[in-house]
Amino acid sequence: MIVLLTISTTRVPATDLGFLLHKHPGRVQSFAESVGTAHVFYPESTDERCTAALLLEVDPIALVRGRKGPSGDGFSLGQYVNDRPYAASSMLAMALKDVYRTALTGRCTARPELVEIAFPLELHLPAVPCRGGAGLLRDLFEPLGWAVEATAVPLDPTVPEWGDSRYLDVRLTGQLRVAEALNHLYVLLPVLDDAKHYWVSSDEVDKLVRAGAGWLAGHPEKALITRRYLAHRRELTQSALARLAEVDDTDPDELDNAVDGAAELDSPDRPAPLAEQRRGAVLAAVRASGARTVGDLGCGEGVLVRDLLAERGIDRVVATDVSARALLIAGRRLKLDKMTDVQRARLDIFQSALTYRDDRLAGLDAAVLMEVIEHVDEPRLAALERAVLGHAAPSTVIITTPNVEYNVRFDSLPPGESRHRDHRFEWTRAEFARWAEAAAAQYGYSVRYLPVGAEDAEVGPPTQLAILTKVVT
Repeated sequence: MIVLLTISTTRVPATDLGFLLHKHPGRVQSFAESVGTAHVFYPESTDERCTAALLLEVDPIALVRGRKGPSGDGFSLGQYVNDRPYAASSMLAMALKDVYRTALTGRCTARPELVEIAFPLELHLPAVPCRGGAGLLRDLFEPLGWAVEATAVPLDPTVPEWGDSRYLDVRLTGQLRVAEALNHLYVLLPVLDDAKHYWVSSDEVDKLVRAGAGWLAGHPEKALITRRYLAHRRELTQSALARLAEVDDTDPDELDNAVDGAAELDSPDRPAPLAEQRRGAVLAAVRASGARTVGDLGCGEGVLVRDLLAERGIDRVVATDVSARALLIAGRRLKLDKMTDVQRARLDIFQSALTYRDDRLAGLDAAVLMEVIEHVDEPRLAALERAVLGHAAPSTVIITTPNVEYNVRFDSLPPGESRHRDHRFEWTRAEFARWAEAAAAQYGYSVRYLPVGAEDAEVGPPTQLAILTKVVT
């Protein structure tokens, strides 16, 4: 009774996959799970192609022994007779989280440079229950950059007149970071099945926001994903959608106001989401600088780029990000394919890493790093300073970053947790000021600070903003 997932790559040397998964290609490793045993092994491991297999060996009795919460199976025997030991569902998602825990967080101590590389990946799941069929499967994975191949599994190959089952043989191919791929699976496997094998509590909201960071907020099916992941629990769904808007930089215009077709989340007395306030503060700083050419460095999925293009006083916008997938989503958000020639001429959008010099960024009037620096390992910040402040040297640099002191005011954020699972650090106001002033002094800038969001008398504002202005000599 087994459930299988294979992850393959052809990026040479393909055995780099082992570093990212933190599992050696030369060994078989086993891990005890509450429902059985998970095994990781490599059916193939060459420089040209490497495949890692996660095999979950399910003990059907363990599914029932010590079970908490409602069975959800409709009858007592259904706890023993079900598809859990055979199909890729929430049990495989949990095994994936346990076995590839470090890989899911996007960390690789041995080869940190691999983490941000988009690998050519192929994921294969021989039996996936999908309530919604192949169409739903494509709706969930294609916006994330995956090419989807799904073949229906017949109820019985020897009796073709019985037709197809609700299970699909699924193959996903795409060019993505390994951590992205794993998080997509962790969230979406139970969504496809529309069921979980364990009781869903408020902790699941935190798990969803962390695993969905950077992609769920902009997903066209985020409401369905959130609703199914949280087992249709209305209050949890509302909480998750609100947190995506407040903490994870969701475009508030796209926040789904209906949960299960109802529940208005906004009210006239509700303040604007923090993401909206942050963009408003950045745009005000850009206008005050008088910049005609502006770079959104680390543009993500293009929300601020859209606002910059709407500014009549800006002649040219440069948008860059290290993530090819983020740029793909940004292109869809901005509707590049429908832009007129005049509109398209105002925008340069391309992949670039801010820790390396890039001549295409030189000559800007202003550059924005909105919620960017905290995604860079602290030892690499000096390289970012050299590339942006030293080499590109825009006249004005606008930087925002979370104020970690304010985190205690987020009721749904567990103590000690970062606001975003990819944050390498979150600074106090004093720490941010020390860094900004040292960088400004080294590269010939003056610096001033502004609060973003409602300022708390004790812990300050939720977001801190610095404006660096080139000193004219």
